[in-house]
Amino acid sequence: MSKQKILVARAVFPETIARLQQHFEVEHNQADAAWSKHDLIARLQGKAGAFTTGTERIDAEVLAACPELKVCANMAVGFNNFDLPAMTARKVLGTNTPDVLTETTADFGFALLMATARRIAESEHYLRAGKWTKWSYDMFAGSDVHGSTLGILGMGRIGQGIARRGAHGFGMDVIYHNRSRLAPDLEAACKARYVSKEELLKTADHLVLVLPYSAESHHAIGAKEIAQMKPTATLVNIARGGIVDDAALAQALRDKKIAAAGLDVFEGEPKVHPDLLTVPNVVLTPHIASATVPTRQAMADLAADNLIGFLVNGKPLTPLNPEVLK
Repeated sequence: MSKQKILVARAVFPETIARLQQHFEVEHNQADAAWSKHDLIARLQGKAGAFTTGTERIDAEVLAACPELKVCANMAVGFNNFDLPAMTARKVLGTNTPDVLTETTADFGFALLMATARRIAESEHYLRAGKWTKWSYDMFAGSDVHGSTLGILGMGRIGQGIARRGAHGFGMDVIYHNRSRLAPDLEAACKARYVSKEELLKTADHLVLVLPYSAESHHAIGAKEIAQMKPTATLVNIARGGIVDDAALAQALRDKKIAAAGLDVFEGEPKVHPDLLTVPNVVLTPHIASATVPTRQAMADLAADNLIGFLVNGKPLTPLNPEVLK
């Protein structure tokens, strides 16, 4: 009996490819070539499944051109590269990789918060440029993290992980805003207090964004929202590009409307708004919040499990549109 064909759209661990080859005929991209939409469509011909990494857009056009496609397994917790309604209409299952990256991403979010508040990147650039010739009392004086007010916009698993680190590790007063309020036991575990978005913006010393991207959350933080924040506040985005208006943020940083920002995600990434590259008070990282070897391996394993689970056993582990299974 011939094996079903799948496409692995980006380079992944060799062990993942070998495991998938036990079940499928695999076309892979271990050279990690940059494919256009036309290339993706061409390579998806005859494929029952696709292993994607969040950078491959699966939309109505792709789906219409690839009628044999049954499942797309994202090696990411986010899935804004999927047009999920279009996939559901075509009876194509989408899956993601929740839970396995929660704690690692929360670690990184807090690391980015610390680097932003304490001006670590800015001061390192200064030192490397040979500008450090003497000590001064106000040299790269940043803001305290311990005992300050931590604001979190979006309080899912990762947001809760950041809240716990802030409350239990740094004695921070944690406030949050979310589409729905957490259950009392979860609020107690995080030592977090629910507030309106307006109060979150005006009260937080450090604001961390961890909400999913959608049409409703596009530019959830723009010039209007930044104007409500303290001039001493910092802003950290580890959610998705597009949640922040990057142009408005760059201007606010230049004008010192807020003290600093830390960004791991960007609109139109891997491109970065050029204005962000010219302001000193921003820490920039290339979408690496989940980038530890064990976590990325766990993400790849779960994406593979979803492909095998669905195409071989009819039981995916983390379906995004389970109505397709009915």
